[in-house]
Amino acid sequence: MIKYYCYILSNKDRTVLYIGYTDNLKRRIRQHKTSNGSGFSKKYNVNELIYFEEFDKNKEARSREAQLKNWIKEWKWNLIKKSNPELKEIEI
Repeated sequence: MIKYYCYILSNKDRTVLYIGYTDNLKRRIRQHKTSNGSGFSKKYNVNELIYFEEFDKNKEARSREAQLKNWIKEWKWNLIKKSNPELKEIEI
């Protein structure tokens, strides 16, 4: 069964956030790390995975991405810190 992911990346200094969704988290993170992810992540050097959620349906992951993109920055940081209080990069 295919899994879908909503994920949050940050830069090394933890000053910028990028939110996306994918059906292959490992491949997508590799794309970001090699500057093949998105123009935004390439421009701001946003390539460290700091948070993700797993879903059974593509629609759920897409919906969650849209929801998180509409949140204020403080809410996003609070969500991330619940599962990753030290804001360390997650290795997958």
